[in-house]
Amino acid sequence: MTGPGGLLAVTYSILALAAGARSLTQIATRLHEAPLAYGLSAVAAAIYLLIAVALRQPSRRWRRFVLVACSAELAGVLAVGSATLVRPSAFADQTVWSHYGEGYGYLPLALPVLTLAWLAHKRSLAHA
Repeated sequence: MTGPGGLLAVTYSILALAAGARSLTQIATRLHEAPLAYGLSAVAAAIYLLIAVALRQPSRRWRRFVLVACSAELAGVLAVGSATLVRPSAFADQTVWSHYGEGYGYLPLALPVLTLAWLAHKRSLAHA
């Protein structure tokens, strides 16, 4: 896959690797310190991996999956990001989505927005 979809898939793959490695290390070595934060980071990594795979699939069914997964991801980023700003003590440690993905260059916030915009653009081209 080339073009914007390919770039999004590669970016999601890299983010899945980074978030997954971090969360697995944290879960394996100090889960007792912040189980919610580390668990959320593992969930984020899984979502990123699924989206990366789904973006490489050409069918309409997979595009729907990406739409749902990116919407869920965006909701998670907004909820956790807001919670970490409003009530920082709610999480014992940072998650991938803390402060809207600040620790990951705000990619967790930007990627679902960019992906949803790309899907909308692609859909409008298909109906034109």
